[in-house]
Amino acid sequence: MVDGTREYSLLGPDGEQAMATGLAGARWYQTEIPRKQLAELMQRRDGPAIRDTIILFAAMAALGTAGAMLFPSWLSVPAFLAYGVLYGSAMDSRWHECGHKTAFNSRWMNDVVYQIACFCMIRNPYSWRWSHARHHTDTIIVGRDPEIQLMRPPAFMKWIVNFLGLIDVPAGIRRMFLNAGGRLDPQEASFIPQVDHPKVIRIARIWMLIYAGTIAAAIALGSWVPVLLVGPPRLYGAWHHVMTGMLQHGGLADNVVDHRLNSRTVHMNPISRFIYWNMNYHVEHHMFPKVPFHALPVLHRLIKHDLPAPSPSIAAGFAEMWPALVRQLRNENYFIRRELPATAQPYREFTAKTG
Repeated sequence: MVDGTREYSLLGPDGEQAMATGLAGARWYQTEIPRKQLAELMQRRDGPAIRDTIILFAAMAALGTAGAMLFPSWLSVPAFLAYGVLYGSAMDSRWHECGHKTAFNSRWMNDVVYQIACFCMIRNPYSWRWSHARHHTDTIIVGRDPEIQLMRPPAFMKWIVNFLGLIDVPAGIRRMFLNAGGRLDPQEASFIPQVDHPKVIRIARIWMLIYAGTIAAAIALGSWVPVLLVGPPRLYGAWHHVMTGMLQHGGLADNVVDHRLNSRTVHMNPISRFIYWNMNYHVEHHMFPKVPFHALPVLHRLIKHDLPAPSPSIAAGFAEMWPALVRQLRNENYFIRRELPATAQPYREFTAKTG
């Protein structure tokens, strides 16, 4: 930080300082788990992801068909709104888990769902694979993590409009056009290997052809239905993934090496858990990112003795987080330090390397 102000650019002084002090790429705290139990938890299976993927795509097909058949009646609105949440929010968690290659045991299944989800979320599959790898290596490390959602001081209006995707979607479209033109954003280029640059460009051009085809179909049919099914649902369906994304790290510590300090686990209702694919167990996921989504509830029960108490609901998570964000308007360094149970190991504090 320069003069107490955080510089989130991956090309700025905070990133350089994190590298110099050893904060970047540091060894993170992990709760001790017997090796055999951890190996069992990390076992990948096709079954749970196939089941959930069939449910997801069947629901999208049914809702999309209902919306198309009822359009332009107002009766189509509920169907399109529900379709939008699956397109613009459930695809966020599918992108995430398949990007980790843990959702399915079969690699090709991970890859297919990953590509579809990335298209829906307007996240280049090659850029974001490397972006998310950095997020896990340097979680909420200022100047290193490209996926910090809640920066300090808080920009409340920006977050509110992003519930309709009005920040993320224009940024994704801008990068798609930039990549399709044969260029990468300088910050992207800082973490994407050179060998993947042509892939980033190629996928952006394919996407532009798909969007052009969608618009052409709408014109040929004389109907808005094609564009209500491809593209705009990322806007009106974004609210759920933005809501759950804010809870992941909002109001908690940055520049630490203990995920118990910078990540939040939240108990959620079954529908939100399906949309979010169990990423509400977020401390557990960051500690052990190779544990598949379907095993996270078991992992939580196994290590909860070493973790802060989970937020009991989405509403409770926001009730804890929001006052902290307000305080950060006056004091950027404020964060919630959640109490550990008596059975837990103390928080691991970061010690900068010297010499």
